[in-house]
Amino acid sequence: MLVDADVHAHGFRQARKARRLELVEDYLELISDLIASGGEARQVDIAARLGVAQPTVAKMLKRLAEDGLVSQKPYRGVFLTERGEELAKYARKRHQIVESFLLALGIEPETARRDAEGIEHHVSRETLEAFRRFAKKNKAR
Repeated sequence: MLVDADVHAHGFRQARKARRLELVEDYLELISDLIASGGEARQVDIAARLGVAQPTVAKMLKRLAEDGLVSQKPYRGVFLTERGEELAKYARKRHQIVESFLLALGIEPETARRDAEGIEHHVSRETLEAFRRFAKKNKAR
């Protein structure tokens, strides 16, 4: 059965918005992780971890800087702004909730980690909260 056109369009708008934010959040989360583990996030390390060319990373970093999410210092790497750090923490929290949910379902840890990477960007707050409650109630053994 086909849903109402407005409802259908709203769903597609939400999906497009999630896809646009997905890449931004992945970059911010990775930059935060690199800084936490080694003190700095370098363009070469970001490219290696994402499996993309350095010019691709440079283009995205320029966009993130224009959006006020990162700052770059010559010969010192990439740093998150306060706003960038907040978004990275939010993305990481969503990832952890989805991964915990999948583990509670009995999914193998590596599969849960990989699948959470895609799912985390495409669930509503309501669904995410349901995942959190389920994972808390049914902790993986």
